[in-house]
Amino acid sequence: MPKHLHVSTRPAFRRHAWSTVRTVFVSMIAGLVIMATLGFSTPTQTDVFAAYIDENAQSLAAVSPLAVVPPAERHNFSATPSPETLITSGTNYDWAKLVLLWGEFPITESNVTVVTRWMRQENFVDTWYLRNNPLNNGWGSGGGGGTGRYVDLVDAAANAAEALHTLPRYSEIVATLRASAPTEEVERAIWFSGWATGMYNQGAHWAYDPVPVVTAPPSAWGR
Repeated sequence: MPKHLHVSTRPAFRRHAWSTVRTVFVSMIAGLVIMATLGFSTPTQTDVFAAYIDENAQSLAAVSPLAVVPPAERHNFSATPSPETLITSGTNYDWAKLVLLWGEFPITESNVTVVTRWMRQENFVDTWYLRNNPLNNGWGSGGGGGTGRYVDLVDAAANAAEALHTLPRYSEIVATLRASAPTEEVERAIWFSGWATGMYNQGAHWAYDPVPVVTAPPSAWGR
């Protein structure tokens, strides 16, 4: 079809309901004129409308007071994933959520963003699962300086959550994560918590660009 041609998609014209009423009304008036000519009594205009309404009335079925209206179906969407779901997915973002889940912190975009950024500061993104210790956590890993190794990433997440709740110097990190505070507040708490002795150069070495999604091999998850 040539481009300059246009086929109208306007729906077909439908007769307005008032046109039907008007036609009926005119017909009734004509009938009344004939009746008057033949000597019948002429009803008033009120009688004409009453007759039309009576003829075209709609009935409403009575509803029993005992009738039960079924409740509207509501789908239950849970915002909290299960550990197995995160382990099966197996990305760096899933590990961050696992730490939040076991630390009983809200799994919010703000909190996940902070933890994934934190992981990047501790390991290269492509090898974030190095030594199964994404945050270079010394708690329970056998390496006091954060150089230890965990059995798998599941064990690493559990120990990271436990360390945050156990050591007093991490209390500000816990408080800001619990509040799902703005990222800058949580990150400042991390810098000055003593987690890293260099304090990430008081945040000067902190990176803010989006963290790529990288999946760890199943073996790192103990699978």
